[in-house]
Amino acid sequence: MKFLPLVWAGLKRKKLRTALTFLSIFIAFMLFAFLGALKQALGGGVSMAGLDRLIVRHKVSLIQTLPESYKARIQAVSGVDAVCHQTWFGGVYQDPKNFFPNMPVEPGAFCGMFPEFVLKEAERQAWLRTRSGAIVGRATAERFKWRLGERIPLQSPMWGAPAGQSQWELEIVGIYDGINKSTDTSQLFFRYDYFEEARQRDKGQVGWYTVRIADPARAAEIAAAIDGEFANSPYETKSEPEGAFAQGFAQQIGDIGSIVMAVVGAVFFTILLVAGNTMGQSVRERTEELGVLKAIGFSNLLVLALVLLESCCIAILGGFSGLGAAWLIVASGNPIPSLLPVFFLPTSSLVSGAMLAVALGLVAGVLPAWQAMRLRIADALRRGG
Repeated sequence: MKFLPLVWAGLKRKKLRTALTFLSIFIAFMLFAFLGALKQALGGGVSMAGLDRLIVRHKVSLIQTLPESYKARIQAVSGVDAVCHQTWFGGVYQDPKNFFPNMPVEPGAFCGMFPEFVLKEAERQAWLRTRSGAIVGRATAERFKWRLGERIPLQSPMWGAPAGQSQWELEIVGIYDGINKSTDTSQLFFRYDYFEEARQRDKGQVGWYTVRIADPARAAEIAAAIDGEFANSPYETKSEPEGAFAQGFAQQIGDIGSIVMAVVGAVFFTILLVAGNTMGQSVRERTEELGVLKAIGFSNLLVLALVLLESCCIAILGGFSGLGAAWLIVASGNPIPSLLPVFFLPTSSLVSGAMLAVALGLVAGVLPAWQAMRLRIADALRRGG
């Protein structure tokens, strides 16, 4: 710590250059953190996917429906523990821009299938008793300021109005939380029997099935057996692990992981050149000073350490500040909840960013530090003079 004043004096030698380098590193790491939050938001469903769950959908497309009667036949397949179905409803609240995921489900089977949705027992019982009851995730409830017992109107361009009514009316009987921060709490679920009774077309059809299997190691075998059950029928199926289904859904936007790596790689290569050039100029400008330090007893290794410490100092200050600023901005709230159901900065991104900051300082400073270490006293003093 006694050498920190020397390091600080080196950073203050060219204040504008140091400030611009700091700002460049700050922005780069803030961008890195934002990309980490975006990657988590778009791929969060993959991390939360159950290893023991399969998705069974129409072979042609997810928007094609399947017969409700398939449930009993899927349940009869060897290795299947439980089955529940979901159907995309596409309802909007008051205004078309108020979009959020919502779908009819069978309450009992649904709660057993998805333990990551944490619902109080009293609210679960209320859902089982209330035909027009619905449960909503904490994120959406806070977004629209919904409370228990509130009746909400929904309009569905996909399914139209219910029989005898101008819009769908649901009663909020439960607000569920996620088992952890990666759980999507933006969805609303209501009872399928109410939906089936009130809808005016495609009765007896559902969107897709979620299947829990006894042995995840047999996932491929069981998926093939389910698809074989409905082969050559008017409604052929495609069964796949829930993680693969979520990954494929996310990649409709693009390969988020590759995009993030490409952007981060380009940014950090540029910042490495900037930081390396800054340290190189700093060492060249202080040749005489370095010679004096060596003349009064500073060893070659100590000079190398001082230059590396200066490089790491500016990289760590800029990097940690950028990560911290991004964390504060992300923690302030989801900017587009309708598109990003989960939005937070994962710990892994913070840890990776901190390690990158240290690595950036070391790599950017290693060549200038090596040059400073090899500098001879006589040459340094002669150049300075």
